[in-house]
Amino acid sequence: MADCYIYDAVRTPRGKGRPSGSLHTIAPVDLAKTVLVALAERNQIDTAVIEDVILGCVEPVKEQGGNIARIAALYAGYDQTVPGMQINRFCASGLVATNYAAAKVMSGQAEAVVGGGVESMSRVPMGASRGPWATDPQVASDTKFIPQGISADLMATLFGYSRRDLDELAEQSQARAAKAWEERRFDKSIVPVRDMNGIVALDRDEHMRPGTTADSLARLKPSFATMGEQYGFNAIATQRYPEVERIHHVHHAGNSSGIVDGASAILLGSKELGEQLGLKPRAIIRGFASIGSEPTIMLTGPADAAERALKKAKMSASDIDLWEINEAFAAVVLRFAEVLKLDHAKVNVNGGAIAMGHPLGATGAMILGTVLDELERTGKSTGVAALCVGAGMGTATVIERVEA
Repeated sequence: MADCYIYDAVRTPRGKGRPSGSLHTIAPVDLAKTVLVALAERNQIDTAVIEDVILGCVEPVKEQGGNIARIAALYAGYDQTVPGMQINRFCASGLVATNYAAAKVMSGQAEAVVGGGVESMSRVPMGASRGPWATDPQVASDTKFIPQGISADLMATLFGYSRRDLDELAEQSQARAAKAWEERRFDKSIVPVRDMNGIVALDRDEHMRPGTTADSLARLKPSFATMGEQYGFNAIATQRYPEVERIHHVHHAGNSSGIVDGASAILLGSKELGEQLGLKPRAIIRGFASIGSEPTIMLTGPADAAERALKKAKMSASDIDLWEINEAFAAVVLRFAEVLKLDHAKVNVNGGAIAMGHPLGATGAMILGTVLDELERTGKSTGVAALCVGAGMGTATVIERVEA
């Protein structure tokens, strides 16, 4: 198998996923175009060398439908020979797209591929595609479906995470993200989004709430209690997990991921490609994996995915310097660190989705770029990016920085 290198990674800032958000007026295809143009311009490449563009998108309908990857590539001025493909593995879509891109290079079927993702949650909201898992009563009943927020509360209840535990992790995420922006740690990867007149619409993550504390978060009401109690989802959860007497509703808007808009893109290629184009590789892909997990609790998959990816890389958790686990809900991070026995000083060191938001299809590639930037900033060597996934799955990728 050939080696696959990361040559560049870019992302847009995350805009609040509501009509008042700074990216609401920017169409999803324009967000995707922004990062694709940046990759080509920053690396001064003839786009004809790129053999595919693979973008994750969780709600591939309306403005995000119709194979947004191919259309965005054309719109970005890529050579017409560059194909495109849109994929959906829920929250891990952007990382899976990157892994698929890497697989093409590693298998010798391509020399250069772009992976990444896009999601405009303010314009195409969650659930817009109305899949059968949540909307078909027979399917939902047979598979014991409950919404993700209930799953997160089930997870916290089952593993003994208190409301205070979750709020303290959320406080940490906000503080770390604020410090990262103050110290300009994201400068290398952020691509400002401009409107049709060329005016900057957003150049900074706008979902953050610096100064948030666990005490201030304690005043927020749980977000999923009414849903769980009045619609019977708590009963489904306790039926599936009879060892849980009752669900403690401990997640809320402040310790769950923010709804935002954004896009990401990563340029991957072979060693020969870099030599041909005069590009210096930044990291090598060491391994990746996706797994299925129990779908009612839904959110426990990242640790198993990371362990499988590490096994494929012939590595163990002790070999990893930095970890990026998507902060879909605070309980996800706590469980991930607990299973893998991780020092929280190595996990999400620049904050995560609780502070900055989770633009579903784009997040996976975003956090892979984040861990790469931090490896370079600190001179560390190895990193893992991982995400929980709807319907009970997990995805992880292992990278190693290429020394300067």
